[in-house]
Amino acid sequence: MLLYIHIPFCDSKCFYCSFNSYANLQDKIADYMRALYTQLEWDLNRFNIKKGEIETIFFGGGTPSCVEPKFYEKIFEILTPYMQKNIEITSEANPNSANLEWLKDMKNLGVNRISFGVQSFNDKKLQALNRAHSAKEAIQAVENAAKTGIKNISIDIIYDFYLDSKELLKNDLQIASKLPINHLSSYELTIERGTNFSKNPSVKKESEELGYFFREEVQSLGLIQYEVSNYGKYKSLHNLGYWQHKNYLGVGAGAVGFINNTRYYPHANVEKYIQNPKFAKTENLSPNDLLTEKIFLGLRSCVGVKKSILTDKMQTQADILLKENKLCFQNGAYYNKEYFLSDELALFIMQ
Repeated sequence: MLLYIHIPFCDSKCFYCSFNSYANLQDKIADYMRALYTQLEWDLNRFNIKKGEIETIFFGGGTPSCVEPKFYEKIFEILTPYMQKNIEITSEANPNSANLEWLKDMKNLGVNRISFGVQSFNDKKLQALNRAHSAKEAIQAVENAAKTGIKNISIDIIYDFYLDSKELLKNDLQIASKLPINHLSSYELTIERGTNFSKNPSVKKESEELGYFFREEVQSLGLIQYEVSNYGKYKSLHNLGYWQHKNYLGVGAGAVGFINNTRYYPHANVEKYIQNPKFAKTENLSPNDLLTEKIFLGLRSCVGVKKSILTDKMQTQADILLKENKLCFQNGAYYNKEYFLSDELALFIMQ
């Protein structure tokens, strides 16, 4: 069982961001966190979560580092009996708000993995993305996390922006290589509806070559690609849990839960969530929905797709890809050799 906790507060809204996050609701933090405690206790009870059943916790956003550690204390108080012994507890953080004191306090609460939204070590690019930190602050934040004793540290890098070049991206990774990180998530810039960049989609470079170049450079650091966007010497157990189709609780405004083939959605609107944190809209997934997800998620990651879940026709299609050396087969499962083509391969199998 995984647990995702959504913190929707931010210092500023990045121009590419389509997440359920807000830069003008800091006055709602206390009320929101109280509602979050209520939903957390409600979900643990209604889904009959047993002691020691939660294997990973992920604080996402938004920007969890916008919220003071004192607001997280109650969450850990509630969750402690439910945590497995060697639980992975990740918090996303932004370099400008995750100062040394915040990092120390979160580690003392139990956080043992930090994922920094760095995006670049180029100040011009950071400003153009409307990031609230500088390259210097990003470097300092990663070093501070290591000082606290947190060993699993990840950074996010965005590529395919109009300012990007091979030289710029290579320089980003040269800086990253000197930092105490063991994981990197690389995200191709996407232009989402409703974002600032949707008014100017030409900010996307549209260079497939750059994507392949960046992947090679990331791998040259000894970080192994285990999903289309994720590389690491350490593989995030929380990420893997999603791709393995494990059950997960989703707590907070705009979070999503998945329990026994049913998805549930709390209110996305922060005000409505505060007023009724026990509300959840549900969506029942059909066997075909679940099969589709398992194929897409399995082929875009190291999880793979078990042959036994495929129909005869799908197995025939998968075997064609096997003969063409586009998939490999091991221990009863198909594995993808080229994650960048995962969607096309999945659609071929399902046609």
